[in-house]
Amino acid sequence: MTVKEIAEVAKVSVGTVDRVIHRRGRVAAETKSRIEAIIEKYQFTPNPIARRLKRNRAYRFCAFLPHRDQDAGYWGQALEGIQEGAGEISPLGVETKIIEYDRYSIRDFQKAADSLLAEKPDGIILSPVMPEKIRDLILKIQDSEIPCVFFDADLPGLTPLCAIGQDSFRGGYLAGRLMHLFAGNLSKPVAVLDAHGEDYHITRRRDGFLQYAGEQGFSTVVREYSGYRGIEIPVNEIVLFLAENPDLAGIFITNCMAHRVTEAAKIQQRRRSFILVGYDLIPKNRELLRDGGIDAIISQRPEEQGRQALLNLYRRIVLEQHIAPKIEIPLDVYLRENIPL
Repeated sequence: MTVKEIAEVAKVSVGTVDRVIHRRGRVAAETKSRIEAIIEKYQFTPNPIARRLKRNRAYRFCAFLPHRDQDAGYWGQALEGIQEGAGEISPLGVETKIIEYDRYSIRDFQKAADSLLAEKPDGIILSPVMPEKIRDLILKIQDSEIPCVFFDADLPGLTPLCAIGQDSFRGGYLAGRLMHLFAGNLSKPVAVLDAHGEDYHITRRRDGFLQYAGEQGFSTVVREYSGYRGIEIPVNEIVLFLAENPDLAGIFITNCMAHRVTEAAKIQQRRRSFILVGYDLIPKNRELLRDGGIDAIISQRPEEQGRQALLNLYRRIVLEQHIAPKIEIPLDVYLRENIPL
């Protein structure tokens, strides 16, 4: 159905339909409702090529995320999905610029944030890590009325168009359940290595795990690691922790660094006697899961999150379609037996 056909059905002018579609100008409430009902009934979608020609320039989106090699390559996986989505919408008149920053450098983050705002894009996708700085940036983005979609995590008190990610509390609770299933009778304590405890979604994972532990009555030891410059949890810190806690039933690490726990155990020249549960199917974790060095990994599909973030921004900004305010990513569990080839 075309704009002209909508106008004929609604018995109004083409200009009135155009004002309703693009939310500009005054239209009587009854007329507006009638037009919107017709649009919904016939699933009208604006032609993105025609809209691009009308505005005489391409749409420009920006993706703002940590360097692709940080967090053992996790962000590189998210970037692959973003690039795939960018390839899908590029023929439809959308340019996508990637802006990466060092998540361990406040100065580099601020420089990248200034570059992002200077772009004045039509829309932004980002992951709300570094909450003490990202919140200020997001408020500036909202003040500039630039639409924004979150992926990987959410941040309370902010209002993106859409937030794509897992329920972090449920993820931590699931990790507790997995630990219980693998370890059986948990008479010995279980450790929680809380990496990036300053990140809201990481804290929620920890809380979910501790909730399960409390319900089941097994003891826990929590160690928080945050603020390390340039790396995730130094291996020597984990070696020290293992030396201080030699009698653990298991370890849950709240981010993608499960492989570092295995490295620390090797440095100690001890056989890994504890159950190890972690997050993210990055290459190192995948290899250790296959070889039995890790017992279970919860995956959050970073490629799909990055792709969906960009495509949902496109649907809302270019096609003016409704998108869900929250898209929950399933809690995928990988064991040695079902790891993808």
